[in-house]
Amino acid sequence: MNNIKILLAEDDSNLGLLLKNYLNAKNYDTMLVRSGTQALEAFTNSTFNICIFDIMMPEMDGLTLAKEIKSLNNEIPIIFLTAKNQQEDVIEGFISGADDYITKPFSMEELIFRIEAILRRTGFAQTSAKVYKIGGFMFDPLKQTLEHEDKDIKLTTKESELLEILYRHRNEILERNYALKAIWIDDNYFNARSMDVYISKLRKYLSIDPSIKILNVHGRGYKLIC
Repeated sequence: MNNIKILLAEDDSNLGLLLKNYLNAKNYDTMLVRSGTQALEAFTNSTFNICIFDIMMPEMDGLTLAKEIKSLNNEIPIIFLTAKNQQEDVIEGFISGADDYITKPFSMEELIFRIEAILRRTGFAQTSAKVYKIGGFMFDPLKQTLEHEDKDIKLTTKESELLEILYRHRNEILERNYALKAIWIDDNYFNARSMDVYISKLRKYLSIDPSIKILNVHGRGYKLIC
């Protein structure tokens, strides 16, 4: 397994320790610091694969920290944690160098999903990434492939992320807003319509196996039956 190192900057001691312990339990080597200046010092003295920064921190806020980090290594992925959800803050976060953005409160599962998605995109995915069996299909989220007998389907990043989150919630309801925030960050109308398109594409791919269905659950979301 690759030794994925995470730099976590969170000034809330309870939340920070909770996140650190959870990430360590998921086999991510996580360093926790309490401020932006401590995070910058840690980054200059060690090597990390991904950074998770709270925006509102003492001494140096997360947005300023991200700019400093990107000036040292423009390739390092950054996820922002924040209690803010105004559109202008989201835009400012991405301008500052964010690869993703998650609004408090959030589930641990959602955070892990976003970390894994970023690591896949940046080529640092853990080598133990699973290959899932969905009916008669073999789904590899790392390679973004869906195989059925002699048919190989190459998935886009969004198709792969959506199929993986559906599989993780297989045979139960995947809440629409949860999926939107986990994959598209924002659950606005345009992202919702985009997700509908990807759901239709996945249904078409999976229709080869009649035992697999993606059901609409009115007013709530989707259910993958397999």
